[in-house]
Amino acid sequence: MEDAYARSVTEVLNFFGVDPKRGLTDAQVTQHARLYGKNVLPEEKRASFWKLVLKQFDDLLVKILIVAALVSFVLALINGDTGLTAFLEPSVILMILAANAAVGVITETNAEKALEELRAYQADIATVLRNGCFSILPATELVPGDIVEVAVGCKIPADMRMIEMLSNQLRVDQAILTGESCSVEKELESTTATNVVYQDKTNILFSGTVVVAGRARAIVVGVGTHTAMGGIHDSMLRTEDEVTPLKKKLDEFGTFLAKVIAGICVLVWIVNIGHFRDPAHGGFLRGAIHYFKIAVALAVAAIPEGLPAVVTTCLALGTKRMARLNAIVRSLPSVETLGCTTVICSDKTGTLTTNMMSASKVCVLHTVQHAPVISEYSVSGTTYTPEGTIFDSTGLQLELPAQSPCLLHIAMCSALCNESILQYNPDKGNYEKIGESTEVALRVLAEKIGLPGFDSMPSSLNMLSKHERASYCNHYWEDHFKKISVADFTRDRKMMSVLCSRNQLQIMFSKGAPESIISRCTNILCNDDGSTIPLTTSIRAELESRFHSFAGKETLRCLALAYKRMPMGLQSLSHNDENDLTFIGLVGMLDPPREEVRNAMLSCMTAGIRVIVVTGDNKSTAESLCRKIGAFDHLADLAGHSYTATEFEELPALQKTLALQRMALFTRVEPSHKRMLVEALRHQNEVVAMTGDGVNDAPALKKADIGIAMGSGTAVAKSASDMVLADDNFATIVAAVAEGRAIYNNTKQFIRYMISSNIGEVVCIFVAAVLGIPDTLAPVQLLWVNLVTDGLPATAIGFNKQDSDVMKAKPRKVNEAVVSGWLFFRYLVIGAYVGLATVAGFIWWFLYSDSGPKLPYSELMNFDSCSTRETTYPCSIFDDRHPSTVSMTVLVVVEMFNALNNLSENQSLLVIPPWSNLWLVGSIILTMILHVLILYVHPLSVLFSVTPLSWSEWTVVLYLSFPVIIIDEVLKFFSRSSTGIRWFSFRWRRPDSLPKKELHEK
Repeated sequence: MEDAYARSVTEVLNFFGVDPKRGLTDAQVTQHARLYGKNVLPEEKRASFWKLVLKQFDDLLVKILIVAALVSFVLALINGDTGLTAFLEPSVILMILAANAAVGVITETNAEKALEELRAYQADIATVLRNGCFSILPATELVPGDIVEVAVGCKIPADMRMIEMLSNQLRVDQAILTGESCSVEKELESTTATNVVYQDKTNILFSGTVVVAGRARAIVVGVGTHTAMGGIHDSMLRTEDEVTPLKKKLDEFGTFLAKVIAGICVLVWIVNIGHFRDPAHGGFLRGAIHYFKIAVALAVAAIPEGLPAVVTTCLALGTKRMARLNAIVRSLPSVETLGCTTVICSDKTGTLTTNMMSASKVCVLHTVQHAPVISEYSVSGTTYTPEGTIFDSTGLQLELPAQSPCLLHIAMCSALCNESILQYNPDKGNYEKIGESTEVALRVLAEKIGLPGFDSMPSSLNMLSKHERASYCNHYWEDHFKKISVADFTRDRKMMSVLCSRNQLQIMFSKGAPESIISRCTNILCNDDGSTIPLTTSIRAELESRFHSFAGKETLRCLALAYKRMPMGLQSLSHNDENDLTFIGLVGMLDPPREEVRNAMLSCMTAGIRVIVVTGDNKSTAESLCRKIGAFDHLADLAGHSYTATEFEELPALQKTLALQRMALFTRVEPSHKRMLVEALRHQNEVVAMTGDGVNDAPALKKADIGIAMGSGTAVAKSASDMVLADDNFATIVAAVAEGRAIYNNTKQFIRYMISSNIGEVVCIFVAAVLGIPDTLAPVQLLWVNLVTDGLPATAIGFNKQDSDVMKAKPRKVNEAVVSGWLFFRYLVIGAYVGLATVAGFIWWFLYSDSGPKLPYSELMNFDSCSTRETTYPCSIFDDRHPSTVSMTVLVVVEMFNALNNLSENQSLLVIPPWSNLWLVGSIILTMILHVLILYVHPLSVLFSVTPLSWSEWTVVLYLSFPVIIIDEVLKFFSRSSTGIRWFSFRWRRPDSLPKKELHEK
């Protein structure tokens, strides 16, 4: 029954045909179970393990690598190769792909845990009326029409309509569903409002929420997927995981690279068709196979096999740094996504605020000697920790607050007229509440006021253990006053009273809504001398003015406190006793903003990131908080920047689009609104980070580009998120964004490093094939360079330090290519030099080396016909391992120098020296040690087809390698020159020369 909130109790009972005194009959239960289904959330269909595994290989580059590995293996068998060399290259490639697939499968498996966690919020049992008798049944057996009784501590087992109140009031904590900071009062009357949200359905008890006060009966109106919790479950099932911006760019680049590789491979094969019949190959077919093998080697050289591993490693390093900032990353790609975040949709309660109600203002009458003088005190401390100071209106700290008569009586009333508990949790290391947050705030206030008559009061309290300190002053008053009777809070009285006795004195303390308490007071306590005077009309008007100021402008939750001397022997309280009270004071409370949030908001504005505060609370309370935290500092008027969910939905389509571009506050929202907001913002090509802690936030967290859950939040929210804030602090998000930007910059650096290195390898093989000289590098040598000598420095580039101005730049566009036009040109130049230097080292050995044959260049070009003609040298010279060793060493050393070029995109090595990243220096040293090992350790040198080099050969290697630094320094100089870049950008007009820019897929 979807509109039960708008129907009367009688209409709902008649709809289900149930007698409220007897409940459903067994026949009705069976019928309703068949009609409406079970009270369980269905299990989602999961992809099979093998489907997940196969999904990891659905990538063009991966497919090319697999084909290359298989072809390499088949060609090795055709050539008669046996042993380790035949299997080495394909085995290594397949091992890398298997490792990457394993990481992908584990990540996708973890993503499904959110739906499992959602079931933890379903109640296990329920007290149900059937056939005229109450019984305790499993909650899964409930059907619509069942009459259920709920009381304090009960978890609501299904969506239910209130039908009978069994206590003065019923209050429910539904924060996990709506995000409201306080528990809400439920009632029996039907709702007349239109476009109602969950917060407006004051007669509905929602599945998974908890009763915190009172007792009542309700009729089940929704079970399983037809509950509010079921709606969240369905929403999460409909939400597909989004591809992160970096993954999207890498996929685009991979597709682009695959096409280029395929083209070059085919071109190399075609160019050499004339050499297929060369006698050295032993026939046309064998010649075709030989050059096909070269094309495969080219594919292996062009594909950066180590790129996925290095990206994963860099992101993992970023997660460790972010963990130190209290940001626990659950999804590695989200580390980078933070860097291009343009909008942060932040939950209010618990993220921008402490989610701990705290007394911040106290108002009392000081004196009436000349005229009524009202005193205001401010209270420091924003959590449940019983530590804080009280300041007067001039800002001076009160050394002994308990010496002030009004503050002393406020402490007594706060401690005695109170049903809550404040305790210390040693496991979490913080103070926790049991009961209403406003009552706990009064307990904390009593602790801050302290006790009278002790000059060493503050220091004495600080000497207590945290467990004793939690309620020491409250226990003092509870020990000195004996509670006799309690008059619970009711909706008509809007107050609570407690009768106490002490030393032949009986006194009643009362607290409640200011308008209710003030109207019942005839006297007022003076703070200067502790005297009691009549409450005059002028004093009453002044108090009401302060109350309206607290509640209106400052949006504080206000409670008034009073007391009354009672006759001895009284054992119970009646409502008539709550008249002729003596007013003590007014206490203003709020869920205080976190101290760090204001600076974090300013950082966001500087970084070009817009913050939208999203909350289930009412508009005025949220606007007041936003002013305090600086979210509206840049706005002269809130019109057009602050909307309730209902106001936003009523806007025409065009105005909705404009509103989304200006919105800073979104209030009275429910789960569907949060998800809608994320979708709408992403439709405008924004990169959205969404924060949340409740079950209600899970669909939006899953839909957002990056979902950020609170450490103190629900397990559902954490499981649906990409990142968890251990300290629940908005400022941590800003720090994480800075780290995400730095990680992206480093990721770009090592991607460019690997690309330029691979371009060098491609140029090397292509030029050698075009010139018709022997193979410069064996496939196994290329694989070694790609995996080890490229991989270690590329990983170390991830340790480059964060730029000092990383949060002063605007967010990068989500469709920005990883390698843009000018940078692609730069790395083509660098890559071309790497390839030419490698080929030059190979040719040098044959033509000029003292240990080489010193052949004429024409002989080198005609090496394949050596066996058919007379030569002055043996044909076996072309099988010598020296030239390929020189080529491989040039390739390794030139890439080590190129790694130093990538300490910064545009800054010279004179500005950012190599020792600014000691990890990079260390990786270069380690790489060179590994390279020397394979040259000079015999089994390794045989495996990699290399041989030891002489000192003169090492000298030539250095001469050929070092110029890469000079070339890149010149290119960096032009990069720093805006004129040169503008000219190049203007000239670079072919959009198909680079990976196509794609927007978010909708």
